[in-house]
Amino acid sequence: MIFLFAAIFNFFVSAQICGAQTDHLASFSDPARLWGNGVERVIEEAYRQYFKTRIIDGKIMNIRLPFAENNERSILIEADWDFVGGGKATPEILWPVIEEILDSKAFEEYVSALSSGRETVFIFDIPGQKWSTSTDLFDIARMKAGSYRGLPHRPYVLASGKGALESDVYNYLYCIGHAGVDCSGFVWQVLSHVGRQGGIDLGRALGPAFGIPRGADPAWYAGTSFFNSRNSQIIAVDDKIRSLRPADVILFMGPKGAMAHSAIIQSIDFKEGVIRYLQSTDEAPLLERGVHESYIHFDPANTGVSLKDPSLHWTQKRFAPFPGEKDSPFSDDGERYRAFGEFGAGKVVRIRALVSVIDKLNRK
Repeated sequence: MIFLFAAIFNFFVSAQICGAQTDHLASFSDPARLWGNGVERVIEEAYRQYFKTRIIDGKIMNIRLPFAENNERSILIEADWDFVGGGKATPEILWPVIEEILDSKAFEEYVSALSSGRETVFIFDIPGQKWSTSTDLFDIARMKAGSYRGLPHRPYVLASGKGALESDVYNYLYCIGHAGVDCSGFVWQVLSHVGRQGGIDLGRALGPAFGIPRGADPAWYAGTSFFNSRNSQIIAVDDKIRSLRPADVILFMGPKGAMAHSAIIQSIDFKEGVIRYLQSTDEAPLLERGVHESYIHFDPANTGVSLKDPSLHWTQKRFAPFPGEKDSPFSDDGERYRAFGEFGAGKVVRIRALVSVIDKLNRK
């Protein structure tokens, strides 16, 4: 059933918006029907808050919250730019912003340009929150030939002119709307939801331990370094599969010896040999950029292997955020997790304040 979830979920939301909802389909909308009443269900509830279904350009589209980069693309310009909420905002804050963007005249003009009937190169000015187009045959030919002219803060995208796609909506929300969530912001909000379901305020529980000023939003302090802290509230977990639990945080090492990316384990199927983890990143296939699910396949008879073991199959492939840009240095998440072994490579941690909460949820 774990493999069918994405297709079932997409089918259900499509049926909802078309007015074809039935009791049978509604049963699949309840996370408890797939994941029971434990922490897996709670994490799934939080994950689903990052998706909305809309009709755009006459098509039913499942819109996911984009990834929110933190000025990595500003390397060639002197000014920084800010994503809504600094990449740490909750879905409750971000969706009204996105709805306003999608209902705007400016977005309508963008969709119209995508439906011109002609191949068109879209040029996004991220810091200026503007876009322009070119229908010059030479520009189009260069894009098709792989001669990419874009820059980190000015990505180029070739569109068919046959209407808007989900990837086009993502490009607009990311480049023009500056609306999304970064990796650690996503993990923090999911863990906070787990805490609330178990009766604790995670920010308040961890605030003193991490020196968060009274009254400050703890989400702003929840960077990947937060989860990689040596603080006693962070438990280092043996990354052998048999030691892992849902709500554990997977940390991916960066090139300078600091953790550069985080994800959260949603479920571990020891019978089928599947770990499902959730993350927000734009180094993914076009339709998965932003918040998405990922999988690790393992041999159920050998749960003593580390996540670093090359025998594991990590299904999540890594690509450049925009076609034509420099590819990710890693082919998949497994390669990324094993990378930078000189610094210890990836690791797994657990939030001490949530241990009793998770036990409580799993007893329900």
